[in-house]
Amino acid sequence: MIPSSGRLLILGAGESGTGTAVLGKKQGYSVVVSDAGKIAERYRDELMQCGAMIEEGGHGPLSKEADLVVKSPGIPDSMPVVRNFFDRGIPVISEIEFASRFTDAKMICITGTNGKTTTTLLTHHLLKKAGLHVGLGGNVGRSFARQVAESDFDHYVLELSSFQLDGCFEFKADIAILTNITPDHLDRYDYQLERYIDSKFRIQRNQGAGDHFIFCADDQLTTGRMNHTATPMQLHPFSIRTSEGMSAWLDHDQLTIQTDNQTFAMSIHELALQGKHNIYNSMAAGIAGRILDIRKEVVRESFTDFENIEHRLEFVTSVHGIDFINDSKATNVNSTWYALESMEKPVIWIAGGVDKGNDYSMLFDLVGSRVKAIVCMGKDNKKIVKAFSGLVPEIIETETAEEAVQAAYRLGKKGDAVLLSPACASFDLFDNYEDRGRRFKAAVRSL
Repeated sequence: MIPSSGRLLILGAGESGTGTAVLGKKQGYSVVVSDAGKIAERYRDELMQCGAMIEEGGHGPLSKEADLVVKSPGIPDSMPVVRNFFDRGIPVISEIEFASRFTDAKMICITGTNGKTTTTLLTHHLLKKAGLHVGLGGNVGRSFARQVAESDFDHYVLELSSFQLDGCFEFKADIAILTNITPDHLDRYDYQLERYIDSKFRIQRNQGAGDHFIFCADDQLTTGRMNHTATPMQLHPFSIRTSEGMSAWLDHDQLTIQTDNQTFAMSIHELALQGKHNIYNSMAAGIAGRILDIRKEVVRESFTDFENIEHRLEFVTSVHGIDFINDSKATNVNSTWYALESMEKPVIWIAGGVDKGNDYSMLFDLVGSRVKAIVCMGKDNKKIVKAFSGLVPEIIETETAEEAVQAAYRLGKKGDAVLLSPACASFDLFDNYEDRGRRFKAAVRSL
């Protein structure tokens, strides 16, 4: 049982934690915010203005007692400060779970290993274009809790990571989308894939007969779990391989969506987002839109004028006929597979960073047929060098974005593409994948 009053302890003072503090104070809690590091000035100012007690530079005396704990998704359950509350039976939940208690808005929620951010933004674009009063949050945009405190949206489109879902118990998605599941973040799940799959499937937790679950029928890990799971909600599978039993499918170059015997179709060549992975993303968003009775004309227009996010297959510029593409958001092997699969020109591939237990074998065929050289960008490149030696003519090691871009430029010629798609986390050389992508773009523009 989640207490509706008392001492609310928030672990982590980023966007999620600060938004939770604002909502907590509005709902009458006594709020303490504790951060292991230094709190950013803009968040510290906001926390002080709303009347929260602050503790930074470590979880000290203020974080010893609480009636309810909301923790940042980046803090693992194994942390001693978290285990202390688990052991004492104090509820530890996510911002998503907490904020959902204070809104009756419809929830359209997206998770998955890859494609969730693009699908979330496209779905939000679609709903907003249809004139719905809709908020965007979760793992993207402004804090969900902050928006619940300050706005009165009728719908929310939320991107949910596995870490956020782990802290959800009574939260329910009215429309849930699972884009796909491939091994990722296994270090947080004791390297047990089944636990990671369990986490992703929490998105359908508490769904009933009036709710909707949209999923990729071409994804083996998803369908494998679906075959062994009772599902009271309405199911909406999508596929590019078959039309039988699908709510969305691909027939040659035509994308078709069918819900409640209403059919929508358009050519994939009209889509603003190109590539196989983006056909999947468009199918998922389109099904959600049609479930909400958004008019076909609005769906078509949204699909044609949507602009994708920074750092996801983002065209930077062309230098002497060599295209430079920023896919820094590709922090796992499966994301990089989609990026390489979408390339039509010979590729100089910039890869590397913090390896999360990557298995590069799924890339061998694509690398062998499409990549002419690899530029490693990381402090430890041994695993990449070992995996791809013999598959490509040249592998170069670098330790900065500037070195990587200059090496790739020297290796390229007119008609080639330089693709930054690291397949790894960024924390060895950069603050995050955004920092990595922006430094790459700055290096390209200085050529």
